[in-house]
Amino acid sequence: MTDEKPDVLVVGSGIAGCAAALGAAREGADVLVATKATKPEDATSDWAQGGIAVTRDDPASFAADIRAASDGEADPESVDTLVANAREAVDDVLLDTLGVEFDGDGDGYDFGREAAHSARRILHVDASTGRHVLRPFLAHLQAHDRVTVLEDTAALDLITHEGRVHGAYLDRGDGIDGEAAVESVFAGATVLATGGIGACYGRSTNPEGATGDGVAMAALAGAETADMQYVQFHPTAYVGSDGESDEPFLVSEAVRGEGGVLVNADGERFMPGVHPDAELAPRDVVARAVARERERTGEVRLDVSKLDFAAEFPDLAALCADRGVDPAEGIPVAPSEHFLCGGVAVDGRGRTSLDRLFAAGECARTGVHGANRLASTSLLEGLVWGLRAGEAATGHEVERVEAPLPRDSDPALPPSFAETKFRRLQTLMDEYVGLERDSADLQRATAALMRLKGEVDAYTRTRTSRGLYELRNACVTALLVARAASESPSAGCHRLVDGEGDTQEEPRARP
Repeated sequence: MTDEKPDVLVVGSGIAGCAAALGAAREGADVLVATKATKPEDATSDWAQGGIAVTRDDPASFAADIRAASDGEADPESVDTLVANAREAVDDVLLDTLGVEFDGDGDGYDFGREAAHSARRILHVDASTGRHVLRPFLAHLQAHDRVTVLEDTAALDLITHEGRVHGAYLDRGDGIDGEAAVESVFAGATVLATGGIGACYGRSTNPEGATGDGVAMAALAGAETADMQYVQFHPTAYVGSDGESDEPFLVSEAVRGEGGVLVNADGERFMPGVHPDAELAPRDVVARAVARERERTGEVRLDVSKLDFAAEFPDLAALCADRGVDPAEGIPVAPSEHFLCGGVAVDGRGRTSLDRLFAAGECARTGVHGANRLASTSLLEGLVWGLRAGEAATGHEVERVEAPLPRDSDPALPPSFAETKFRRLQTLMDEYVGLERDSADLQRATAALMRLKGEVDAYTRTRTSRGLYELRNACVTALLVARAASESPSAGCHRLVDGEGDTQEEPRARP
């Protein structure tokens, strides 16, 4: 059992986890960051391309854009919190503390524009903003005298007693002969910042470790979740000329913001007939249109012929070159699971419904995104709520409670058990809980996911394998998504078709 008893335990090392650690440390707390990551690119934040939206001289229009993109489902108070704190958080942390060098245009910052934004307000570094933000952030924390970062460390479960969270069971991954070294780590407060749920789907823009850990652990401990039906699919992920790819990558929305257009297999541009904003319509609108055109004509490509693509997006040009894609011929794209707009329900300070448990970033449902997230607000939300959650999590005494360590009492898992079950999970989610959903299919998915979770639970009762717990977390999260989807009407990225299908989007006017 570890002797570490931090004032604040942060689970996750993306921008939200880093911000929570910084916020708590600035309040004088001793912080322990536990992360599954062994390198920065294991965190979804490192994969972020487009940039980080900021409030310039247009707070009212920024808030209006967020609400419009959300299909009217965003929480007004949460939107106001994000917009009001955006510029201060970016100036304080990213510019003054970390010294991030965002792209300029000679006279200042080169603010970009992306889908559903009415103005140019996005700070960026080429099309790889995430790595230029996260890597200096991690370096800053690793040099901080109040912050300890444990890599290759997974949280398996929360330690709870009478509705209060006292820390977590951590798998340090460094046990004898490769066996799990599971420890009870008690903390004054715990902040979940574990990222997304991409591993629940066969095609995702998330790293492999995005298994919904924070959502699942919080839900199993009794915390409230909300808006789990709102899973956003990004409309332009590279899929290869055959419609599939073992090495997919996100083609930033910034490309469409600078003039890239979508064309079908017949070379026809189709978005102007779908929405007044064409390629710059909200993500859910564009994603469904791309899916329909792929089904109707066989292919959709992102035409970048009017751009100096290599000069404007050198990182994306390099990714294309690595895969033998000539951007001049168009980049083959398809929708891909991208972001969970819901998650563990939190307030404006990241507090969950459980005492001393906080959440921030993609695993948290702040209410900002409603039914669909506005482009380039994920890093911003993680930064703002991470700072606020970290600050609010301080000031609690560490309390040790009875927390017997889980032990392996049975032989090893059957060969390929987790891999086989993960494939089954992804097949169910892709087929029944994807971009468009049918009520009957959602009922089938829920029943199948319950059976799958039961099979997994039979092993987690006696085993502490990290891979097994990740599978359990993915099953729990997928079941939450399917149940919420079956109980909710269409809105934003949750679209019920019930066998009728959609032929035309309803344009969403800006308020």
